[in-house]
Amino acid sequence: MINLLVTGGCGFIGSNYIQQTYEKGENIQIINLDKLTYAGNRHNLEGIPDSFHTFVDGDICDNNLVDSLFRKYQFNAVVHFAAESHVDRSIDGPAEFIQTNVVGTLNLLERSRNYFQNSKMEDFRFLHVSTDEVYGSLEHDGKFLETTPYDPSSPYSASKAGSDHLVRAWYRTFGLPTIITNCSNNYGPYQFPEKLIPLMILNCLHNKPLPVYGKGENIRDWLYVRDHCDAIQTVLKSGKVGETYNIGGNNEIKNIDVVLTICSILDEILPSDSGSKYAELVSYVKDRPGHDYRYAIDALKIKQELGWSPKESFESGIQKTINWYLNNREWWQAIQNNTYRQGRLGVLKS
Repeated sequence: MINLLVTGGCGFIGSNYIQQTYEKGENIQIINLDKLTYAGNRHNLEGIPDSFHTFVDGDICDNNLVDSLFRKYQFNAVVHFAAESHVDRSIDGPAEFIQTNVVGTLNLLERSRNYFQNSKMEDFRFLHVSTDEVYGSLEHDGKFLETTPYDPSSPYSASKAGSDHLVRAWYRTFGLPTIITNCSNNYGPYQFPEKLIPLMILNCLHNKPLPVYGKGENIRDWLYVRDHCDAIQTVLKSGKVGETYNIGGNNEIKNIDVVLTICSILDEILPSDSGSKYAELVSYVKDRPGHDYRYAIDALKIKQELGWSPKESFESGIQKTINWYLNNREWWQAIQNNTYRQGRLGVLKS
């Protein structure tokens, strides 16, 4: 039995990772440490048996708690998702991002180092899940490489850059067997409705304005979340200690085109009761401070060294995503009416 400590496993990417790992039927037990901030949702993991997944309500900054988990479960690896991750929220309140993303990562590294040095578990791994936003902004040409210098623009990306630097230093200074992944923009099931794609889907369904920053010209590389989770598991099993792997979806799209694609699909499968097109709801709003123009991932390294590449195109992934939100209204309605921390939702559909 392989024991994994997964941090932030009730969040968007972490819960998809736990679900996908369970579906593959691997001989793994996951201990999920999550402090259930607003974006943590235990309903994301309904149906996962206790024999596979154990939930621990707690903070990665809690030294004693993390130490006790290492002693009890003798982890083979840490997969570190836990992070504050919303750029707009980081502008409104940077301190919480520094506390969770930097101080929390430091605590996990120190607890992992103590455990690794005492246990002599040679195959132990600390996999740190990060973002392409640490690299800053691109103009019209080029892509982010693993060697691209860091140039973060927001308090969020700065906090993630800081945590990346700590992880790399703990490998070089203390020999902790770490690996870093930097991913592009994720989308898919269970994404909290404040993010662009679920926000646009749900606003269409409620006939609300579709707010787009600036002129919607900002470009992102969109990665379907299940592809990302597959890449993480590939890196955990086969990645080289001390290395960084960029994970991208090969889908560079302007924000406005993402929104218009969602509108077009919904026009086909669920036309508005008013008879108007959903694109008529688009509303351009003042751009946010420090808004990076373009992100683009060069994922050649992970493809050549580990044989991973994304399975979903944006066209297939966005169709799956829209269908999921249409089929799981109870999930997002519980978030909108703020009852999602209570009771059970029943069966969520794939």
